[in-house]
Order: sequence, then C-alpha cells, then structure tokens
Amino acid sequence: MSDTRLEHRPDRVLEDPGTLAVVTMYAQSYLTSATEAGVANPEEELNSLVDDVLGRFPEFAGLLLSDSVGRDDKLAIVDRVVAPQASPFFLNFLRVLIRHGRIALLPLIQNVLKKLQEEAGGKRRIQVRTAKPLSESSKKQICEQVQGKLGFEPILQETIDAALIGGMILQVGDTVYDSSLRSRLKLLKGRLVEKAFNEIQSGRDRFSHPEGD
Repeated sequence: MSDTRLEHRPDRVLEDPGTLAVVTMYAQSYLTSATEAGVANPEEELNSLVDDVLGRFPEFAGLLLSDSVGRDDKLAIVDRVVAPQASPFFLNFLRVLIRHGRIALLPLIQNVLKKLQEEAGGKRRIQVRTAKPLSESSKKQICEQVQGKLGFEPILQETIDAALIGGMILQVGDTVYDSSLRSRLKLLKGRLVEKAFNEIQSGRDRFSHPEGD
C-alpha cells in the first residue's frame, strides 16, 4: 500500500524533473481553466478532496490512486462518490486526470498549485535548516533580510538538523546559502590541511634544491 498512501513528501517526489514538469503542466492548466470558467477559488475543492477525503480515508485513496484499479472503475467511483458534491469544473478535471492515467498525481498537483498561487502573490517558499528551532524574532529577521535582498515575501519551511551545530542553511530554489557552523568548521579544516601540505611541500623543495647546486 506504500504506492497509495498519502505521505507528506511531495517536495521530495517533485525533485524529479520529469514528474515536476508534468505536475506543473496540470496545475497551470487547472488554474487557467478555472479562470476561463469563472471559478474564483479553484483550490478549495482540490484541497477538500485531497485533505479531507483522501487524507482521512486511506482505503478510498487506495482505490482512486492505485494503478491496480482500472480507469473505468475509477471513473465510476468518482461519479458515484465525488460527483454529488463537486462542481462540473472540478469533476471534469478529475475525469481528465483519470483518462490520462494521472490521477495519482493529485496530491502533487495540489502542492504545486499552492506554490504557483504563492508566487503569483509575490511569495516564495524557502527551505531553512537549523540546529535548533528558530525563535519568532529570528524568523522575522530572516524574512525581512530575504525580502530586502531578493525582493519577494518568503514562506519559511523549517527543518531541524542537529548536525549543523549552529548557524543555518537557506535554500531558495536551486541556490543554497550555507552559513552553518559545520560548514565553517569544514572550510577551516580544509584550509589547515592545505596550509600543512604547502609547508610540507615547501620543505621538500628546499631539501631537493640545496644551495650551491
């Protein structure tokens, strides 16, 4: 059942460029179609199905998202269970996903849809790794600095990593800003090793080229 369980790991799955491209295409299409259909808050039905239904009823999620259930059976499930509560717009989107064998991407589409809406509102998610939880004042300071330097309102996604010892690692898209104590110690160690190697090499050079040769 691991293939049908709604685990909280969409960002990890979306690290695959191919999956990200497909999911982004469907999320953008969903938003475009919603605008054309005059749907004001298209995320509401999507969030309701993913969070309130699939997230709370794993057996139903297994039927709808599993590859072992045929497309016709999935369409019948949607018509019987979802259709009475869904708008024609959302129902059509689900049917398109099922017909194209993409219904299992629904939780990922929800995740990307949120990001697209955040970016449209001038916001972006940034990953923050620290050795211990940040205080509210530290979060505020980070947000102010990021907004001042990068020009968007950040949404912090925190991860605790005791191995960092101190400091933090910020990731904005593909760019990583590493100011952790672990990184600084590693850099210092590298410099000390390089200095020692240079001193050893310098000594060898002196012995291999004695004065007077």
